Amino acid sequence: MAAILPTIQSPQDVRQLSSADVRTLAKELREEIVRVVSKNGGHLASNLGVVELTLALHLAFDFSQDRLIWDVGHQTYVHKLITGRYRQFASLRKFGGLSGFPKPEESNYDHFVAGHSSTSISVALGMAAARDLAEEKHQVVAVIGDGALTAGMAWEALNHVGDLGTNLIVVLNDNEMSIARNVGALSSYLARARTAPSYLRTKADIEALLQRIPVVGGRVAEISERLKDSLKYLLVSGMLFEELGFTYLGPVDGHNLAALQEMFAVAKTTPGPVLVHCQTVKGKGYRPAASNPDRFHGIGAFNPATGEPLAKPTVPTYTEVFSNTLLAIAKENERIVAITAAMPDGTGLTPFSKSYPERFFDVGIAEQHAVTMAAGMAASGLRPVFAVYSTFLQRAYDQIIHDVCLPNLPVVLAVDRGGLVGDDGETHQGVFDMAMLRQMPNMTIMLPRNSQELVNLLVAACEQPGPVAVRYPRGASDGGELLPAQPVIIGRAQCLRRGQEILLVNCGTIWDVTEQVQQQLVAAGLNPTVYDLRFLKPLDPAVVAAMGEHRLTVVIEEGIVAGGCGSALLEAATAAAVKHEAMLFGIPDRFIPHGSRSELLAALGLTGESISARILAKLGMKY
Repeated sequence: MAAILPTIQSPQDVRQLSSADVRTLAKELREEIVRVVSKNGGHLASNLGVVELTLALHLAFDFSQDRLIWDVGHQTYVHKLITGRYRQFASLRKFGGLSGFPKPEESNYDHFVAGHSSTSISVALGMAAARDLAEEKHQVVAVIGDGALTAGMAWEALNHVGDLGTNLIVVLNDNEMSIARNVGALSSYLARARTAPSYLRTKADIEALLQRIPVVGGRVAEISERLKDSLKYLLVSGMLFEELGFTYLGPVDGHNLAALQEMFAVAKTTPGPVLVHCQTVKGKGYRPAASNPDRFHGIGAFNPATGEPLAKPTVPTYTEVFSNTLLAIAKENERIVAITAAMPDGTGLTPFSKSYPERFFDVGIAEQHAVTMAAGMAASGLRPVFAVYSTFLQRAYDQIIHDVCLPNLPVVLAVDRGGLVGDDGETHQGVFDMAMLRQMPNMTIMLPRNSQELVNLLVAACEQPGPVAVRYPRGASDGGELLPAQPVIIGRAQCLRRGQEILLVNCGTIWDVTEQVQQQLVAAGLNPTVYDLRFLKPLDPAVVAAMGEHRLTVVIEEGIVAGGCGSALLEAATAAAVKHEAMLFGIPDRFIPHGSRSELLAALGLTGESISARILAKLGMKY
């Protein structure tokens, strides 16, 4: 029998299939996702869990007219495969290929970009409000995972939807997971709802029965309506969503196509906000992912037959260096506590959680809460360390300023994935943190250039009296032998090479590029001075003074140039009346697409060869 998936050019083709063929298509979709992700890496378990759900949505709605808004977006591979992108799917997350997230530039079926959690209901409500103002009739559907409901933004949106009462369908994809196992009271609530009888159906059946009783039926039904709260709480423990103004449908088996289609048909004809509660299994259909969904949430290339990674690291990652160092610090200092926002594995805090469970806190996908909770801990004498990806730290901008920096509290922000993270693209590149944090009074910003420096600076950070951010990248470290932490003077840069004419200033773990520039300038007959900035804030006055002692200052950073390290040095030099001429190399004022770090650095001109050539051209020398 010929494969079905290659024949699918649009959801219209799916609607032409028999029920049996749709089930076959579901199997082929899982096989194709495993095949491509095993080569390219990507988000596997979450996508395998929504195969039937995605098919049912496209069977029930016409998203060439209706609107489908995904939350986070790392469960859209099936959606991409059946909306005309099958032949491009092998390029998933590759430089110049398909994005791993929804991207309107790719398809008219992608209605909004999404890479961060808990945004879909807000976006969908905005689109529904625009539809209503235009007096249009299309449906708007928001898909959100149960993990994303731990974020306050989702509840702000749910509250507003219920208040407006507009027609909007929210699909709750309940797999009991975000990335790690879900935590909190909401997770417990949903667990109760999963095991409860269907309140809505039972209530409707009782009302229909009463209406058929001659003469008195209508009156009895009216009385029963007054007792609906009693019935509701008898059948389902706390109908939270109905209290918010939604009609609640479910739970429904998220892998049963017929049941899903029936439920979506009811949702389409129900006036006002509707929440469809779907139960799915993360990783379904691929045993390694189903049995270990945490590891297969986001994964590199692996052997599809076994699920084992193809490339096993020979040196520790920066995240592992952070993890091991924090464990050592916590052993000596019982005031150290660790916080994660639903990412204990990704941030390296799982070992801490096992060694010090009473000092470990997973707050769910709630970065704002995590920062302010850390502030409360710090105000009470603890030393909290919040380990978080750079891109997700952006979500807590106000809390860092107002709740941590203003009262000058000793909170350590362990900023993982600082710089270009590669395959996840625009929504995940960690390039804004330095410019964001350096605006904040009382903040100390540490930029280790290698793994030993990460050890040194993290130990120093945990001893500081005020807020500190320690920034380090994704991936393998330099692999150097790690010694006990060396003393650190706050605000002191390191002079790695004394020279003249050219001042090279390295900012953090882009040292691999800075070192190449140094070597190529020496090969061209120049004798550069090289400083490792080490601290973006406070800046070392010696570096500022050195700018006036050299013909040209070159600053190299893996963050946005606007407001970054180079900007800070130029501002300081101007304020100190230090004459200077400078070239700033970093991320330009645009969003950076997906691709490997090396590909992106090359495309941005941030390689040793490219930077050296531009420096020599500036000096009137041939490369």
